[in-house]
Amino acid sequence: METHVNKKGQIVIPSILRKKYGIKEGTRIILLDKEGSIVLKPITGQHIRKLQGSLKGTGILKALIAERRKDKFR
Repeated sequence: METHVNKKGQIVIPSILRKKYGIKEGTRIILLDKEGSIVLKPITGQHIRKLQGSLKGTGILKALIAERRKDKFR
């Protein structure tokens, strides 16, 4: 697919791709510069759901709570 850039530097994303990736007015897009290419990644509900669980912690909150309990008794 091909599109164009207007005077303001804006591009048009074809409707086929907007529908496929759930891009609607106001959708935020991440621009990545990868090996001489520009990659556009929409931040949609589907994108956010895919991230769920990917940043699992190391239990730091539990360690902090335990430390606070110890401090309470000191």
